Amino acid sequence: MKHLRQIVTKAVVAKGKKRTESCEVLCPPNTPSSILGCWVINHTCQSKKQGKYVEITGKFDINVWYAHHDHSKTSVFTETIHYKDRIKLHYRDKDSTGEEVHVRVLQQPNCTEAIIIEKGTKFQVTVERELLAEVVGETTICIQVQDQEFEEEWAFSEESSSSSSSSSSSSSEQNPSSSL
Repeated sequence: MKHLRQIVTKAVVAKGKKRTESCEVLCPPNTPSSILGCWVINHTCQSKKQGKYVEITGKFDINVWYAHHDHSKTSVFTETIHYKDRIKLHYRDKDSTGEEVHVRVLQQPNCTEAIIIEKGTKFQVTVERELLAEVVGETTICIQVQDQEFEEEWAFSEESSSSSSSSSSSSSEQNPSSSL
């Protein structure tokens, strides 16, 4: 035990990852003729730890560009979608203190499919996203220490300097016009 030390440090003590695919139904003001494009923007989220889970609440905007009035006009319909995800945590350390939660978005919410449903009056948009939650807490690690007399061996190569090589280079630098 005299060669072991305990260090208290912050480290990732638990992780969890979740991929979610959801279908959102949107009701545009005009009866759509066709979908011209769909994209997801303005994603934000917050997180908090609850037991062995991290609960993430977030929102994003879905924009659908569509034709209406028998393909004679186009519009962009925007709706904000709110969501709540629970990510199960897998722990490495059982005892840790001072925990903080960090969430990384591995894949921003993205539209994978947009279709017209319910007799041509609504959109059904499929959105996928992937989130990673990490819990950082104080934990104890053990290290092995060496005696104080221990010093790592260094390999030195012998170098020599020659005064004749430096004098010849300095003489050529002094007379640059002599070589012309």
